[in-house]
Amino acid sequence: MKKILLVLMFAVAAQIASAQDFKKLQNTILLQKWEDAKTEVDKLGNDPKAQAKAEFYYYKAKIYAVLFKEAALRAKYPNAGDVAAAALEKYGSMDVGYTKIKDLGGADVFFDLYSSYFQIGVKVFNEKSWIPAAENFIKAIDYIDVIIKNKWAASSTITMDTTSLLYTGYAYQNANQFDNAAKYYARLADSKVSEPVYLDLYRFLVQHYTKVNNEPAFFKYLGVAKSLYPKEPWDEYEVDFIDANYDLAKKTTLYDTEDAAGKLSEQKYLQFGDLFINVKNKEKDLDSATQAKYSLKAADAFKKAFQLNNNNALAIFNVGIIYYNIFGEYDDRIGANIRSLRGISSSIEDEFAAKKAAAKTPQAKAAVNKAIADKLAAAQAPIKAANAALEVELQKNMDIAIESIDKAYNILKDKATKSRTENNVLSKSVDFLANMYTIKRDKFRGKDAKQYDLYDAKFKEFDALHGKYGN
Repeated sequence: MKKILLVLMFAVAAQIASAQDFKKLQNTILLQKWEDAKTEVDKLGNDPKAQAKAEFYYYKAKIYAVLFKEAALRAKYPNAGDVAAAALEKYGSMDVGYTKIKDLGGADVFFDLYSSYFQIGVKVFNEKSWIPAAENFIKAIDYIDVIIKNKWAASSTITMDTTSLLYTGYAYQNANQFDNAAKYYARLADSKVSEPVYLDLYRFLVQHYTKVNNEPAFFKYLGVAKSLYPKEPWDEYEVDFIDANYDLAKKTTLYDTEDAAGKLSEQKYLQFGDLFINVKNKEKDLDSATQAKYSLKAADAFKKAFQLNNNNALAIFNVGIIYYNIFGEYDDRIGANIRSLRGISSSIEDEFAAKKAAAKTPQAKAAVNKAIADKLAAAQAPIKAANAALEVELQKNMDIAIESIDKAYNILKDKATKSRTENNVLSKSVDFLANMYTIKRDKFRGKDAKQYDLYDAKFKEFDALHGKYGN
């Protein structure tokens, strides 16, 4: 019985000693004698009984957090932050839910670590040490997240530290670690922050998810961005995503579907026009017929953009240029056929040269000439027929080109202030129109004086404007 009583007495004595040790430690903390407190807590670190208690780790974290927070002490104890973080993590595992933290002295340890890591993050960010900056901001975020979750912040409406998140994104972006930048920007975007300073992060997200071809993420953040910043040209980003990540068949189907449903804006029509006109540059294996098909599809898109805004001179000018180029292709084919006709004529003349030389009588000469004419007519007939059909297409496409370019010219010619691009369009318009009216005029030379004079007047009108519209 006496032995048992002695054991109990020793146990009580140990508890009293432990309590007294924590009391001494608490006093040094209360007096803010932080180096003395460090000495005391380090001594307790050798006591297994102290290490079994959650409050030991709380006090250790609190003390080392202050040593880390104050610059002079941090220089003296450079690993103080790591020690505080490890101790606080251990405390959290022993006091799940932080039920004792208020009685032990409050959540100052979290605030101290948060502010220390944030300030260090700002310092190294300003030194352009991007990765260390991001790492410090992330630690600050971890602590402020716990503060907010447990409602220890002064305001209960705070849901995140937007500044730390933004700077973490900036740091990773500057370090070219774009996946990490997107992760932290996304936290802000998910909460739909909408001040002007956040606009660039939405631009970054849609551009990043375009580059990595993450369609769900792209359209998620594009939708948020459109709702928050409706005046921004988000349609451009959408078409950029489509152009970068959809194959030609999917692009075409999307355009046809949205066009039929009336969902395309003026801007989208313009961008789809650009997309289709550049198909020949991006899709190297397309045959000429398919390339021509997409040129016409581009013209259709530009024309519909103009229908939505009949002051859009660039849209209708693009229509004109597409048809001008098609007209040029027909003109080249007709020219090639004319050269073929001349070649056939020369070849047949060479073929019959000996017979012509041998023909001495008028009757013999007539027979040779008839044979030449018959063979020439037979050989040239298919080419002449082809040229007649090509001429119809040439005139049709030239008429559309004239009509469209003339519209662009008339929209811009009297505009008081013109951009460099608009002056360039005017300069090209007058030259293209003069060229086409020359061709129109010459078709009637010696055949129809009235039509000749009509087109000659149009040619002279635009030829006189050559060089008027400089850049």
